Amino acid sequence: MEFSAIFHDVNKRYCYALDKNTFLIRVQTKKDDMRKVILHYQDKHIPRDYMDTHQAVMMEKAASDQYLDYYEAAIKMDAMCIRYYFELEDCKGEKIYYSNYEFVKEPFTDVERMYDCPELLREQEQFIVPRWAKNKVIYQIFPSRYATDKNVPSREWYKEPISFKDDLQGNLRGIIDHLDHLEELGVDVIYMTPIFQSPSCHKYDTVDYYHIDPSFGTEEDLRELVDKAHKMGMRVILDAVFNHTSPEFFAFKDVAEKEWDSKYIDWYYISEFPLRRSRGEKPNYKCFGYYGGMPKLNLENPQTSRYFIDVALYWLKEFHIDGWRLDVADEISHRFWKNFRREVKAVNPEALIIGEIWHYAGDFLEGDEWDSVMNYPFYNAVKDYVVYGTLNTSQFMGNLDFIRGRSHIDAHQVLVNLIGSHDTPRFLHLCGSKEKQKLAAAMLLLMPGMPMIYYGDEYGMQGGQDPDNRRGMYWDQEHQDQDMFSWYKKLIQVRKAHPVITEGKTIVRITDDESGLIVLVKELAGERITLIFHNGTEEVRLQEWLKKAVATEDMVQECAIMLANELKDTKNLLTDTLFDGAINGYEVLVLTEI
Repeated sequence: MEFSAIFHDVNKRYCYALDKNTFLIRVQTKKDDMRKVILHYQDKHIPRDYMDTHQAVMMEKAASDQYLDYYEAAIKMDAMCIRYYFELEDCKGEKIYYSNYEFVKEPFTDVERMYDCPELLREQEQFIVPRWAKNKVIYQIFPSRYATDKNVPSREWYKEPISFKDDLQGNLRGIIDHLDHLEELGVDVIYMTPIFQSPSCHKYDTVDYYHIDPSFGTEEDLRELVDKAHKMGMRVILDAVFNHTSPEFFAFKDVAEKEWDSKYIDWYYISEFPLRRSRGEKPNYKCFGYYGGMPKLNLENPQTSRYFIDVALYWLKEFHIDGWRLDVADEISHRFWKNFRREVKAVNPEALIIGEIWHYAGDFLEGDEWDSVMNYPFYNAVKDYVVYGTLNTSQFMGNLDFIRGRSHIDAHQVLVNLIGSHDTPRFLHLCGSKEKQKLAAAMLLLMPGMPMIYYGDEYGMQGGQDPDNRRGMYWDQEHQDQDMFSWYKKLIQVRKAHPVITEGKTIVRITDDESGLIVLVKELAGERITLIFHNGTEEVRLQEWLKKAVATEDMVQECAIMLANELKDTKNLLTDTLFDGAINGYEVLVLTEI
């Protein structure tokens, strides 16, 4: 038994309320080390010699990353405070009891040596995410390059490669005119990168947070866009750039002019005057990525904080947008985001808050800051697995389970999974293979969470590093890959028609590194579906593969028998054809009984 791998903490990641009197307890152990883990719990304030409230429940292995297993149990108890401990038995039969960060050989009897879960505290800290958002499909739009109602010549719109200086005159009216495309695709949420006044095409250097950039249109255009999207069943999320501003933002202009005498001096992080931001020279004030054109805001200053929270509330109240995506959000303090959430949720409890962060974000996802994140660990896992082959099948699934095992169970259904964005090269550019993109798209759209489609990926758009990944959207059929569009559309249709795919319990999970197969059998409300992903070039005959796997003890026999039964008399929902017993290179199957 590997004691150093066993860990539990009484925090909002390992012990939290699911609803009134229901609590989820989680403990981690070394991967494949335990035969069983049992959670023991009781009422803290009722002595056992007066009334025995002790209960025990077998914990389930909810996730397994490359090194650790994560065991969970949801328990119900109406008490002021629950005390609990863990009984762990490893695969060799050694048994140990763990609580309050210590290991003992006998069960705990003294409640003061057990872990502590105050029920009211945990219920008051409950992580509540907007129910409408769970497992919905997001579509990311880069407004200046997506669509326009202007007469832009094709040679300009389809320029390859494209630079940040190219003006394609994309605008809100163009987006409104193409809402039917998003409806046909099956999009639930439209996320637009910044639309506020700015001199750049990307608008991440904001000059005026209270006005739409004139090149994009007017406030009335935004009202119309939101209203029409809502009537079509789609939500609209805007991009909040509160980490930094343009040098032309009124506060920074005042600082540049009046220096230490400016009343906005504490809105930024200024080291000295005169201000310096020559190309190739580190500015003498804090800014985004040492780029002097994006001076960093000091949101610890109460006046600055108040200003930008008011900005967020203004667009929520006046234009009825459905949430915010927060740019460079992990470089802003927890204190600001706690205040931000409190005030945003007071205006609209159903507003969705998504933070941009490129790594694991457990400290921001504890229920009092963001609802979700841009799940770049998912992007990196798919890229490394499908494009570069630096992860094998079990490592890939382990990387996904790292996030599952460490994040709140409700947050997991709103994590913004992606295989591309305005900050990454196009996936097709990276992999150079239509089949590989289709496999990656299936992994994106057939997993729990909020899959985000970067505009144009559904038509097989190309493009390298920023800014070339921001080319004009493929609107003319001669540029569109209609087969790719049909694939994305079918994946979304199947996802929505069968909630078992995103909400079901996984009752069979097999990863085979040699063949490149991932097999998941999921169950919900009596429906079972088998998902099979194949990251390889060779055809695999699944019944033969099952026999070989059992013979070599790569999986337990019961699991193989169950899967063999699942594969009889089934059809592939993605093609509506009977299953022929084989899976080909970079293929995906979604099998259901006929």
